Amino acid sequence: MTAASRAQFAEVVRSEQVDVALACLLIGAEVDPGLDPAPWLAELDALAWEVPTGLPPHEALRSVLGGFRGFAEDYDDLRSSLLHEVLRRQRGLPILLSVVWCQVAQRCGWHAACLGRPGHVLTLVEHVVVDPFRGGEVRDVEPEPVLDPNDLLLRVLTNIRALATRQGTSLESVRTRLWATELSLLLPRHPLDLRRERGELLVRSGAYVEGAVELEDYAEVVPSQEQADAARATARLARARLN
Repeated sequence: MTAASRAQFAEVVRSEQVDVALACLLIGAEVDPGLDPAPWLAELDALAWEVPTGLPPHEALRSVLGGFRGFAEDYDDLRSSLLHEVLRRQRGLPILLSVVWCQVAQRCGWHAACLGRPGHVLTLVEHVVVDPFRGGEVRDVEPEPVLDPNDLLLRVLTNIRALATRQGTSLESVRTRLWATELSLLLPRHPLDLRRERGELLVRSGAYVEGAVELEDYAEVVPSQEQADAARATARLARARLN
């Protein structure tokens, strides 16, 4: 993570036209601070150039992207949620594979969208729904609901937070949850409870004062008195650890 990449992420996600690919690549900068998005955006351009003409859009895309797919073990691999790693490895979670399909389709001039179905994101290409996790297999489902950029990026970051939670209470897992939470808070729309989560994670990572301040600020705005009291109690305990 760098301050510059965070600032760029905040700018991108609050733009009128969100560059989803760039935003996803900036998420990867949290893991690889030296990551340059430009070569990976060029990789998406190159994939689009390979797409043949004369075929229905979903078939044309599958001829190039059919080697991209997912496997059960990808759900426990952080790389599966990082766009540059998905492009490098040609495998990942359904939502990131859907991003690849959408980005390549749009570069070809076709309408494409990520479909936020529960548990498994699919892709709408023109009027056909495909499953990038299974190499672009056509699915007979209704093409809804469509994920807007804010909801898509929040879902990507929620997947990362969930993975880090499953991986336990190590400092590395706490730090992963923390940066995913902090990026989520930069989105124009996000759950209020993420502020509480950030405060708790800061405390767990040893930033007691900063965590206490976040929890106290959260207590001022959360509508539930019970949640506010719990946040203030955690903040007091954090400050007590400084003595």
